[in-house]
Amino acid sequence: MTLAPRPDERSEAEPPDVPGFRTWRGVYLFVFGWFVLVVILLSVLTEIFS
Repeated sequence: MTLAPRPDERSEAEPPDVPGFRTWRGVYLFVFGWFVLVVILLSVLTEIFS
């Protein structure tokens, strides 16, 4: 019988299956940082090549 997690337990209890990351917060921060970097690079390259 599988019990549902209690509401007071953190949702980050299950580690991600991504090499190099121990928490989901680290995965989210990496993805968000990569997105910001790509947007900045696209803006800079648009100014350079336009």
